[in-house]
Amino acid sequence: MPTDLQDRADAGEGDAVRYAYKASLIGSAHQFELTDAGLSWRIAGRSGVWDYRDISTVKLSYRPVSMQQQRFRADIDNAKGGRIAILSTTWQTATLVAPQGHLYRDFIIELHRRMHAAASKAALVGGLGPTTYTAALALLACLAVAMAGLLLRALLTAEWTGALFLVGFAALFTWQIGGFITRNRPRRYSFDDLPDALLPAGTMAQTPQG
Repeated sequence: MPTDLQDRADAGEGDAVRYAYKASLIGSAHQFELTDAGLSWRIAGRSGVWDYRDISTVKLSYRPVSMQQQRFRADIDNAKGGRIAILSTTWQTATLVAPQGHLYRDFIIELHRRMHAAASKAALVGGLGPTTYTAALALLACLAVAMAGLLLRALLTAEWTGALFLVGFAALFTWQIGGFITRNRPRRYSFDDLPDALLPAGTMAQTPQG
């Protein structure tokens, strides 16, 4: 890469990077752009540009829904009190929520790179809050004890159909909820070590040093 282009990349400058998604079938798309001036956004008729150094918090999480299991979210806070959310899926029809994994991943990684180049002091947080996470673990423990009791009762009374149903339900529950809990454990991360579990599948999620 020529020296002048490398210098611009190191400074977080260069071509704008865009991302958009529809949060619902009603209304226009939420539009975002990474520019030399900062993070530009346009949502529901409102718009603004946040200097990368004014971004106070970036929180990444895994948020599956019934219509789209591979759904991720980034909540971005501004030092002046604003907040925007960026989702990795977009509504296309009444029955289709389409993934935009690669576009979302590239945008989030580039946002972190530009923030790092701008010497951002933002807090980088992943997963659920500690209190919410602890409550979720406690609820899962209660459900596990209850299901174990039902399974034991079904076996003792030779209710084989009921026992098989409970085993199948437990396997499905563990696959769906277990993945949610594992991915969303509370954590802090750094600009050069983004949590891969909180981004759509791709190459290792690391940003270059600024």
